[in-house]
Amino acid sequence: MTKTKQILTLLVILAMAAVSAVSLDAAEIAAGAGGDKLININTADAVQLARLPQVGPKMAQRILDYRKSSGGFKRVQDLLKVKGIGEKVFAKLQPLITI
Repeated sequence: MTKTKQILTLLVILAMAAVSAVSLDAAEIAAGAGGDKLININTADAVQLARLPQVGPKMAQRILDYRKSSGGFKRVQDLLKVKGIGEKVFAKLQPLITI
């Protein structure tokens, strides 16, 4: 096997491994990162919120700030009132969250 073929084979294997790792991470998030549990946006801390797709530490803090100032979320759709959460982000979050 030529050096070029060896390198290409290695690159293909690495790419397949990377895709598998990303798929596993996405599956964990979709399953609530611990089974079939949904993330309760009225009780979750910043770390739990930041595990959701499209939610990093800053967005998690905005969610906590909104929750504190409004007395909690009355329905999951209230998450749309948090700056930075629009329809597209909410669509990704909705199956993963509850109140």
